[in-house]
Amino acid sequence: MTTTTETKSGFSPRVALQKVGTSLSNMVMPNIPALIAWGILTAFFIPDGWTPNEPLASVVGPMIHYLLPLLIANTGGRMVYEARGAVVGVIATMGVIGGSDWLIAQENAKLLEEWVAAGNEAADYADLGQVHMFIGAMIMAPLAAWLMKKLDRLWQDHIPAGFEMLVNMFSAGIFGFIMLVAGFFGLAPLVNGLMTLLSDGVAALVNAGLLPLVSILIEPAKVFFLNNAINHGVLTPLGISEAAIDGKSVLFLLEANPGPGLGILLAFSIFGRGAAKASAPGAAIIHFFGGIHEIYFPYVLMKPILILAAIGGGMTGVAINVLFKTGLIAPASPGSIIAIFGVAARDSYLGIALAVGGAALVSFLLAALFLKIGKQDDGDIAAATAKMEQMKGKKSSVAGALTGADAGAGAAAAADASGHTGPISKIVFACDAGMGSSAMGATVLRKKVRAAGFHDVEVTNKAISSLNDEWDIVVTQKELTDRARQRTGSAVHVSVDQFMNSPRYDEVVDLVRSRNSGEAPAEAAAAAPAAAAAPSADASSDAAPILSPASIVLDGTARDAAAGIDEAGALLVAAGAVDEGYVRAMHDREATVSTFMGNGLAIPHGTNEAKSSITRSAMSFVRYPGGIDWNGNPTTFVIGIAGVGDEHLSLLQKVAMTFSDPAKVSQLEKATTAEEILAILGDEEE
Repeated sequence: MTTTTETKSGFSPRVALQKVGTSLSNMVMPNIPALIAWGILTAFFIPDGWTPNEPLASVVGPMIHYLLPLLIANTGGRMVYEARGAVVGVIATMGVIGGSDWLIAQENAKLLEEWVAAGNEAADYADLGQVHMFIGAMIMAPLAAWLMKKLDRLWQDHIPAGFEMLVNMFSAGIFGFIMLVAGFFGLAPLVNGLMTLLSDGVAALVNAGLLPLVSILIEPAKVFFLNNAINHGVLTPLGISEAAIDGKSVLFLLEANPGPGLGILLAFSIFGRGAAKASAPGAAIIHFFGGIHEIYFPYVLMKPILILAAIGGGMTGVAINVLFKTGLIAPASPGSIIAIFGVAARDSYLGIALAVGGAALVSFLLAALFLKIGKQDDGDIAAATAKMEQMKGKKSSVAGALTGADAGAGAAAAADASGHTGPISKIVFACDAGMGSSAMGATVLRKKVRAAGFHDVEVTNKAISSLNDEWDIVVTQKELTDRARQRTGSAVHVSVDQFMNSPRYDEVVDLVRSRNSGEAPAEAAAAAPAAAAAPSADASSDAAPILSPASIVLDGTARDAAAGIDEAGALLVAAGAVDEGYVRAMHDREATVSTFMGNGLAIPHGTNEAKSSITRSAMSFVRYPGGIDWNGNPTTFVIGIAGVGDEHLSLLQKVAMTFSDPAKVSQLEKATTAEEILAILGDEEE
């Protein structure tokens, strides 16, 4: 069982820096493809490229100076305030870019005048170049978006009806203009000065032959998850500016070199013990070729002295890169050997290969020495992974593979991306389509949450495709958990095998109780009365019923899941609720994730994309007295579902509560008529 990772209260400089690094990374990472495209353009078409082409080379400058910073600004603003924040962030960043260019133009004019006054030819003067506003975009865009969000809240309740669009458009335009001016005269000089300071610092280290010393900071930072703050906050902007001038930059290789981690993992493969030794070869492949560096961090945390091996390998790699004057034309992300050679400068392949190999060799020798002379246990890689996740503040799906644990099966309330620790107010049960299994699971879970006395906690269901990061807890069938994590980074994720009687529900209730203990009633209330209406028909007397006697079969003929889907789907087609395409979508849904609910019940339904095949909401009910094999699960009842809106949910809630009660299930097994089935499902006694 996966345990919940809690984030300790109070201010932590490490956690704060991690959050900054994560924010910087989230702004840069989605735009890495654009950086790679710019790198390819540079590698081939500038005068020193593989195939010089003057017309295409003319795109290189505007792309790095305008397009790339504005893409980062768009992403940063959107992170804070969606599309509105993105627009304001881009406008404000344009002011920073313009202000930087104006300052440099003024400085160039002054220096040119001094150059000519000294008796030199004006044509021989080399200007200062440009400062590319990557750091400016990462500061200004989120700031402008955040301020816009705060301003909108000041007047959103005071806008006369019908004037919303007018106010929203002009307020964003006016505030964007204000931030553009502020960026032009305020932030641009600061960023220019900061970039000059950082560039001079790097140049001083290179000239003094001290650049390898940065590994003393970078390698420990990687293990403590501060690498994003260093890599994307400093090295990438500086590297891009350097590459724009020299066609390559060694700064891209300071953090991305996979050699140090590879050497440590190879040492564990030979000299390690227990689970660490067994898992190290596979981790080495993922690290070196997949570029997922975090997979070797638990090995270092298990024996902290190995950080010296990482530092030694890192310093060796940097020294060789400096010696051979290597560089990349764009950031290598992820830090895979494949990605590195994909963006390597044309004169750097040999030097990079030697740098990676040298780094791996030194870290291997040092790690082997420490493993041989130090006291070893059996390699508690699981404990080290848990420690890493606690330090990182979120689950690591890649490193979790080291322990052999299934991140989905048997998980309790496992803390996800941000280690949510506040009160629980919103729980969502998510599935592919959001109308079948999730609705039933939400009903059962809601009943348990209400029974525990937490009547203010929202428990609902949605399709995974409609999730956003507003939920405190997200419950999914285990095969869908990874998809849900991509959309709800700050939630606690709970994976279940069965929807009707999963023990994970009790763990969710326990988590709610522990988080909301100060808000819960003194005594747990009784189960909330069922609010569903009678299921046999819609509110309108002449509307077709959701579940009619004609759609109930007491002795099904199917013997497996595929035939069961066909039988339940045929009843929906016969009822005029769906076409044949929906039945095919029911099979597609089953191929993606099982619709077996537990307690002998399966509820096959179509995918979200198949809703166009639905004419009206309907359900079908098929009983198999001898049971059928539903992909390894014995199943007695199959309920087909087709939902246009929410009309079917009241009946589905009753089905969920019925099948959570063994006595009611027994009644369904003994029923002799379709009318008895309807009566049992419609029984409101709780």
